[in-house]
Amino acid sequence: MANAASGMVVHDACKLKFLELKAKRNYRFIVFKIENRTHQVVVEKLGQPDDTYEDFQKSFPSNECRYAVYDFDFTTDENCQKSKIFFVAWQCRSPESSKVRSKMIYASSKDTFKRELDGIQVELQATEASEMSLDIVKSRAL
Repeated sequence: MANAASGMVVHDACKLKFLELKAKRNYRFIVFKIENRTHQVVVEKLGQPDDTYEDFQKSFPSNECRYAVYDFDFTTDENCQKSKIFFVAWQCRSPESSKVRSKMIYASSKDTFKRELDGIQVELQATEASEMSLDIVKSRAL
């Protein structure tokens, strides 16, 4: 379904890969991008189950916006193993490095896209790597 504000469409593969991450744990993370020509959200990168959070952070371009989901495993203070799925909206800060139109399309499409991914537990918005550090993710998970 298209987003009325941006004309964005979510490709079926996005939903299928997300279900595989959520149910089968086939992936550690998924990075999504909006194709300029088609205005369609597509899968850009799939992180393998043994990939690290650092691998995830390196998946974001410094000069373009992206969406991503990350399956974060952690241990609670009570020593229980848990997992939470994070949604990350990556908007680079520098106006010189990211086109204004691209930022507007990503911002106006975010909620529509997020609704397509049933099972998101935590949302992060980041404009630089420090805003999505492992410490921030850990604190938001607990």
